[in-house]
Amino acid sequence: MVKTLSNVTHNIEKKIDEIASGLPEGVLIQPVYNRSELIHRAIATLNEVFIEQIIIVALVCAVFLMHVRSALVAIIMLPIGVLIAFIAMFHLGINSNIMSLAGIALAIAEMTDAAIVMVENAHKHLARLAPDESRTEAVIAACKEVGPPLFFSLLIITVSFIPVFVLEAQEGRMFHPLAYTKTFAMAGAALLSIILVPALILLLLRGRIPREQDNLLGRIMIQLYRPVMAQVLQWKKVIVLAAVVVVGVTVYPTLRLGTEFMPTLNEGTLLYMPVTLPGISVTKAAEILQTQNKIIKSFPEVASVLGKAGRANTATDPAPLEMTETIINLKPESNWRQGMTIDKLIAELDQALQMLGVSNVWTMPIKNRNDMLVTGIRTPVGIKVFGKDLGEIEKLAKQIESVVKTVPGTSSAFAERTTGGYYLDVEPDRLELARYGLAVGDLLSVISAALGGEMVTTTIEGRERFGVSVRYPRELRSDPQAIATQVLVPTMGATMIPLGQLARISLVKGPPSIRTENALLSAYIFVDIRDRDIGSYVAAGQKAVREQVQFPPGYYATWSGQFEYMERANEKLKVVVPITLLMVFLLVYLNFNRLTETLIVMLSIPFSLVGGIWLMYWLDYNMSNAAAIGFIGLIGIAAESGMVMLEFLDQALKDVTAKREASGSKVTVEDLYEAVVQGAVYRIRPVMMTIAGSVLGLLPVMFSSGTGSEVIRRISAPMVGGMVSATVLTMIVFPAVYALVKEIPIRHSLKTEKMRGLS
Repeated sequence: MVKTLSNVTHNIEKKIDEIASGLPEGVLIQPVYNRSELIHRAIATLNEVFIEQIIIVALVCAVFLMHVRSALVAIIMLPIGVLIAFIAMFHLGINSNIMSLAGIALAIAEMTDAAIVMVENAHKHLARLAPDESRTEAVIAACKEVGPPLFFSLLIITVSFIPVFVLEAQEGRMFHPLAYTKTFAMAGAALLSIILVPALILLLLRGRIPREQDNLLGRIMIQLYRPVMAQVLQWKKVIVLAAVVVVGVTVYPTLRLGTEFMPTLNEGTLLYMPVTLPGISVTKAAEILQTQNKIIKSFPEVASVLGKAGRANTATDPAPLEMTETIINLKPESNWRQGMTIDKLIAELDQALQMLGVSNVWTMPIKNRNDMLVTGIRTPVGIKVFGKDLGEIEKLAKQIESVVKTVPGTSSAFAERTTGGYYLDVEPDRLELARYGLAVGDLLSVISAALGGEMVTTTIEGRERFGVSVRYPRELRSDPQAIATQVLVPTMGATMIPLGQLARISLVKGPPSIRTENALLSAYIFVDIRDRDIGSYVAAGQKAVREQVQFPPGYYATWSGQFEYMERANEKLKVVVPITLLMVFLLVYLNFNRLTETLIVMLSIPFSLVGGIWLMYWLDYNMSNAAAIGFIGLIGIAAESGMVMLEFLDQALKDVTAKREASGSKVTVEDLYEAVVQGAVYRIRPVMMTIAGSVLGLLPVMFSSGTGSEVIRRISAPMVGGMVSATVLTMIVFPAVYALVKEIPIRHSLKTEKMRGLS
């Protein structure tokens, strides 16, 4: 909601400036927390990524083609495709934020694939064009040759993002903008590839078109790749077996990847939320708060600190006095100590703020508000205990607190005390009240006025009016004994009777607050974790609680917080991802109309996952919803690369077959191998251009370091790693599989013909 929030904060700042001149001397309004700064920093990060991506993609086109006008086809198409995405965003009311802009950033690396392949194929046709042949017809033929598979491949990339659209609740609100903008950009690219790109090729591809052999880079790639292909065709079965082994070995890093809902976004501001036991006094709460603020401000990375205990006089903030909220604004990271990171800073702050009876919780403002709104849990992991009796619930919650503190990775654990609040209990003595002719209502009115205060008049000062309330001074109402002896109740005879003679006054314990959920009483255990992923921590915690805590009938516990989001998203993806794969399979089949080629292309999907998983393992990234989005996007890219290579192999085999049929002979295995070499080696440039455009185009995303980079790096890492392994598959494994599959009918046909000749 960048536009709305920016407008609101801008208007507030203007209004503050307007009223600042009318404030009393020495009074000023100082903003404590401004969320718009975070949003502007995040957008600036994505803007830098956009510029770097466009430059990289343009350089890839220029270097591979060595023809400026040809490179202009892709360069012109790219901003128009991005503009289509922004137009769609405007009309659908999608604001510019980290996720919506990240969707466009991911699409930029793939949008020019169709233009690249079309331009390169036009180069092929124009380079061998005879002087008397029509240039227009050659371009049209080139576009028709690769147009359908390219359109289907872009359609597959678009369809592969369907699982993101079915996410719901918190994860849906987070990732839907990304899915929409990436879909808009890819749909725009698919439309431009069949409408604009052919027209640009006709307009811009003039003069002498350099052949691939004239391009130094093209010659180098052919010279390096030809001997590799010779070995591939000689050791086909070994290569296929090695590919299967590589996929099998990838089980090792897969099982060691941690799991989490989302990587933590560094908002540039920390929210410190320590909790103490119920019954703390206002004076003690203020003392602890001041001490904590002083310690926090002593850190050189801290710009400002503001803490509050308790809540405002509103029902929208039901925070008890024992819960403190402290906003810590940090300086820019360039001003931090050498080697300091956000995790190290939180660890140092947590160590410095260890106090007896205080349980520390560290989070960030936006993340905390989202978590509190959805689940009520303000820590990464929460446990909810349900039952019918508050005493039994508190007993179970304390047991669970003790158990989870022993689980490795626990930074702090605190169970809500459901019976630790103090109340002043005034029980009227009806016999004594009757003796003095008093009603219970008379007694309650005195208590209300004496202890709570009662407005007795209004003072008028110019145009301002203030209510005047009176009540007993603090020393006469500070403890039950003083209240019993000093608070006087008037009788009908104008005598004053001490309150203690008319009622029994005592301090009693009771619930400081009462939670209900699903028609049951509940209590929360807040668990903060460090140096461990949420998935493995919850698994270990659930096992420990299951083994060490006995629940009476009617009582049970559920795990909540970020874990709840993660589980819900995983369950949804388990259903939708297989359906999406089936849709991709159908689209590939519609393009080739043959089951064999379709299955070969689908092999690219598991092999592409190999690189993504290994790269995440080496970078020590956890499997999160952000990484899952990256893997979902990888499905379409891998299928596209496989379709492009397979189309070239099929085209080369068709050419060889046509020549053999024209001469009246059969296609031999040697002809097949020659076709595979022709299709792979001499079409290496478009294949490598699409792969280089995708991989290099994602590098600015992968290595970004500004605000929001924590999330977009996790999305791009599986795609970058997957494209590397998909390149190996496309260039080496695909030709081997293709040769093995196509060799079977050729050998069978030659054997049959030989048998007929012998008979």
